[in-house]
Amino acid sequence: MEHSAPQFFQRGPTLLTRFIFFCLASLVLLIADSRFHYLEGMRTGVSVLLYPLQRLTDIPGWALNRTTEFFVTQAQLRQENEHLRQQNLANATSLQTLAALEAENKNLRTMLGLREVIGRKAVSAEIQRLHPDPFTRRAVIDRGVHDGVRAGLAVVDSIGLVGQITRVYPWQSEVSLVTDRDQAIPIQVQRSGLRGVLFGIGYDGTLELRYMPVSADVQNGDVLFTSGIDGTYPPGLPVAKVTNVERDVAYAFARINCVPLTGVYGALQVMVIEGGDKPPADPFANETKRLLGKKARKERQ
Repeated sequence: MEHSAPQFFQRGPTLLTRFIFFCLASLVLLIADSRFHYLEGMRTGVSVLLYPLQRLTDIPGWALNRTTEFFVTQAQLRQENEHLRQQNLANATSLQTLAALEAENKNLRTMLGLREVIGRKAVSAEIQRLHPDPFTRRAVIDRGVHDGVRAGLAVVDSIGLVGQITRVYPWQSEVSLVTDRDQAIPIQVQRSGLRGVLFGIGYDGTLELRYMPVSADVQNGDVLFTSGIDGTYPPGLPVAKVTNVERDVAYAFARINCVPLTGVYGALQVMVIEGGDKPPADPFANETKRLLGKKARKERQ
């Protein structure tokens, strides 16, 4: 026996009636909205009311996507930074090499111009290393006997005199720099034309103009050129600049310190050039020999 609710508990229409009513209402609303757009304003209002709720429901997914994008972006940025850093290092190396080549080409062009001005035979060379002895100022170049280099020739860079060939090997040569303590260079003061002899000191990379009288016309800033009177160095090569002049009447000679004008310790490309003209023969040489021979004969007697 089935149990059913008493009749006095029933309220409103039956379920079938409700279903038919809502179906008809839905059809009417669909037709009215599609043909006459009566529900457009209602739809807009409902979307405005539901928008905050939609944003709240989108927050978890948005946060997850942003977190994923953050970590992915960080990894990509690290990779890109590493790639750019390596590329920057490679470009910096290329730029440094290019700058070195440009400086080398500039020095070579300047030395070629200096060679034309001097008008003498020259051999280009490159400094390979400096002498390890701390008490000497010498360098080794990559030219030797097979290249026509011989002892006594002058070595210049793009500015002026660097040194002199003092020892020659088949494929290398040793250069005594102008600052070496065994170097003596006949010079002439550009401003006054005064001649003298410039000596290297050796231990501090400077030079000294010795045996100049206290009254000699030499001032700070004077430029010294090779005089060429020794027949070793061509005349007119820049050598040094006067930096300090000390005059003391208690001494016969002034103390004159100089610094080399050339890149003595920084030059890489140099030229070995022929020496100056041979000095003229001593007109008193024969007379000197005759007097010496006469003196020797007297001593034997």
